[in-house]
Amino acid sequence: MKLVTRFAPSPTGLLHLGHAFSALTVFHAAREAGGRFLLRIEDIDRTRCKPEFETAIYEDLAWLGLDWESPVRRQSDHFKDYDAALNALREKNLVYRCFKTRKEILDEIARAPHLSADGPEGPAYMGEPLPAEEERALIDAGEPFAWRLSIEAAKKHLGPAYEALSFTEETPEGARTVKAAPEIFGDPVIARKDNGTSYHLASVHDDALQGVTHVIRGEDLSHAAHLHRLLQALLDYPAPAYRHHRLLTDEGGKRLAKRDKAATLQALRDSGVSRDHVLKRLGF
Repeated sequence: MKLVTRFAPSPTGLLHLGHAFSALTVFHAAREAGGRFLLRIEDIDRTRCKPEFETAIYEDLAWLGLDWESPVRRQSDHFKDYDAALNALREKNLVYRCFKTRKEILDEIARAPHLSADGPEGPAYMGEPLPAEEERALIDAGEPFAWRLSIEAAKKHLGPAYEALSFTEETPEGARTVKAAPEIFGDPVIARKDNGTSYHLASVHDDALQGVTHVIRGEDLSHAAHLHRLLQALLDYPAPAYRHHRLLTDEGGKRLAKRDKAATLQALRDSGVSRDHVLKRLGF
């Protein structure tokens, strides 16, 4: 089976050296395997994503010497696809509307010691659907809500297959099987009333749609594989293999971020730094 992988940045700022390292890692993995390299623009955040940042992504990656297949999938063009995936989960009674604010959830967790507050994305909250009449009143009042995936409902839906969920993690030392533990998220938010999807749902859907066989990304997203494996099982999507690479840090050991403007590829390029210098610095 031919390796198919992708680099999927969000246009919420300029790419920095950390992004370059990730993009080059993914690109070279595809080339070394004689596989395919895809570029995907994950721009579902309609508030923070900007067209000028998307344009800069193409310019920066081309400057690094990368090329990719066309057309590029832009997630903001496909909200209907993610609505369909959400509806598939709704039809199976696997999701529910949650009207609680973050403060209300934190207060509830504080009152219930059996609930964990240290999930990968914050409070590992586990709730349940409201009574139909109460829910309808809140909807009619226009109250904001999030769609949460019910872990308990997922367990019941999959039965013994839930406990058997696993994914393949590929490392330089070899491949290993990891038992999936999506419950570490609690009941995760997979869509919101004002934003029809989440990173998790859109990413899993697009990986399946685009035939991605290997998800190669930074180790900061390694926890996401647990939840993504569950969504794949619930939506009857194929399960890719995963590789999670190291993250670049600054001299103080702090992970590079978009706010570190001095390390952006555009800033480096404008200051006269050559592509070869950047490639060498990143180990390519």
